[in-house]
Amino acid sequence: MTVSQDTLHGGLWRTLKATNFESLGHKYEGKVRDCYIADGKRYIVVTDRISAFDRVLGTLPYKGQVLNGLAAWWFEETKGIVPNHVIDVPDPNVMVGIECEPLPVEMVVRSYITGVTSTSIWTHYDKGVRVFCGHELPDGLKKHQKLPDAILTPSTKAEKGEHDVSASREEILAMGRITAEDFDEAAGYAMALFAHGQKVCAERGLILVDTKYEFGKTPDGKIVVIDEIHTPDSSRFWYANSYQARFEAGEDPESFDKEYVRRWLASNGYTGEGTIPTIPDEVRVEASRRYIQACDEIRGTAFAPDENDPLPRIAKNLGLGAP
Repeated sequence: MTVSQDTLHGGLWRTLKATNFESLGHKYEGKVRDCYIADGKRYIVVTDRISAFDRVLGTLPYKGQVLNGLAAWWFEETKGIVPNHVIDVPDPNVMVGIECEPLPVEMVVRSYITGVTSTSIWTHYDKGVRVFCGHELPDGLKKHQKLPDAILTPSTKAEKGEHDVSASREEILAMGRITAEDFDEAAGYAMALFAHGQKVCAERGLILVDTKYEFGKTPDGKIVVIDEIHTPDSSRFWYANSYQARFEAGEDPESFDKEYVRRWLASNGYTGEGTIPTIPDEVRVEASRRYIQACDEIRGTAFAPDENDPLPRIAKNLGLGAP
C-alpha cells in the first residue's frame, strides 16, 4: 500500500461527513451516500461515513474516495455482464448515474457461512436455524466454512435507522412490493455478478465471501445494477492463501473489509443496540488502511488520495457555488 500512516492520520481531520449542495437538486441522505436528484440524473456523493449493524458510526479518512473509485472500476469491469446506471465520475467522491426507481429488495449472495451481525447466516445457524431464506443447511457446519454452492439470501430494504430483514423469495413476493419477473431478473443478474467477482478476486489471491447488490429500473423499464459493486462496504473479502489454515485452527480469516470494524464494535459490547462506542483514531486509521489495501489488490493499481478539502473540490468539479 502506497498511502502513508501520516497521510491517513492527516486525513482524520478532513473527512467528508456530510454535504449540502442545495443547487444540485432534491437531496436524499443514506447511511453512506448523499444523493441529489435532478434532470433525470442521480448525483451520488460518497461520503466518508461508515455504517455497521445498520447504524452510522463515524467517518474514516478517504473511505469515500476508495469506495467510489472501486465501484466505478467494477461497474466498468462488469458492464458487459449486467447493465448499470453509471453516466460519469466527475470527482473522486462523486458518481453520476441515471435516476432509477430502486427495487425494494437487496440481493445478497453468500458463499460461506459467516458473520457477526444479527442478520448474518452464521448467527442464525449458531442458534439452531437450518433453513435460511428458503435454503436448507446441513448440520455440522463450522463458522467460516464454505457452502456447497453460492446461495441468494435477499433482504428487505429498511428505512434509515432500521434493520434489514432477510427473507426467502416466496416471503419477499408475498409482501407484494416486487413482481416475480423483476425479482428473478435481478436475482439472475446478482448471481452472474457474484460468479464474475469471485473469478476476478481468485485471480488476485482473494476470496469474495459474500456481497449485496441493489438494482433499479430506468425510466424505460430496464433493470440495472445501481449504488456500488464489490466494495469493502458491500462485500466481505478474505485472503485465499491463509484461509484454510486459519479455518482449521478455528481462527477468523484474514480480511480487509469493514468486518474489522464490526469485530471491534462487538468486542466492545456493541452489536447494533444501545449507545455506539467512540471508535478510536487508531482503529479508524487501520480500517482505512484495509479499505485502501482492498482497492489496491482488487484493481491492481495503487490508490492515490486527493488530499484537498473535499467540499470545495466537489463543488468546483460539479460546477457549483460554494457549499
